[in-house]
Amino acid sequence: MELKILDIKGNKTDKIIEFKKDFFLKKYYEHSLYLEIKRYLLAQRQGTHKSKERGELSGSTRKLHRQKGTGGSRKGNIKNPIFRGGGRVFGPKPKKYITKLNKSTKNKVRKFIIEQKLIQNKIKIIENIELNIPKTKFILSLLKYLNLNNQKSLMVVGKTNKNLYLSSRNLINFKLLNVDELDCFSLLNFPYIIFSENSIKKIKKFLFL
Repeated sequence: MELKILDIKGNKTDKIIEFKKDFFLKKYYEHSLYLEIKRYLLAQRQGTHKSKERGELSGSTRKLHRQKGTGGSRKGNIKNPIFRGGGRVFGPKPKKYITKLNKSTKNKVRKFIIEQKLIQNKIKIIENIELNIPKTKFILSLLKYLNLNNQKSLMVVGKTNKNLYLSSRNLINFKLLNVDELDCFSLLNFPYIIFSENSIKKIKKFLFL
């Protein structure tokens, strides 16, 4: 499969990116995809939730009434969990939700998603872009030329360009990522992917066989 590299006006250039047959996987990786998306979403959780138990509350430790002879149950002090404002029994504690997934599995999932996007013709490759000043109109015009102005799209660049990032951060249906930040969730969440010329060369290192 071959894809022609486009210029900033959406016109085809003479440069071509070729995807050889050995790039395409010979089986589906739905379960690996599920595990990777689950791992990513779990890693987004802060895990800082915490409630106080009775030993962590500030308050009097005076016994409310005598042990026997009242006809009521034993209650201890005011921090007893049965009272309003008392400590919580078995409440949440800070924890890490991160789960481990092999690096090779992550790469296979990335490759699987890119392969499916290629089959569906939802990948575009453009020339490298350098901006001297932030300009959101430039990104809007680029998306218009690529017929993606009304579509959710992800752009992957080879190296960080601050002006390019500042130009695109206010757009709702557009996201800019460095190739080193590329994750499977973003690849899956955005229907259309725009790769820059230098990002494709970097992706070859860990995706192309």
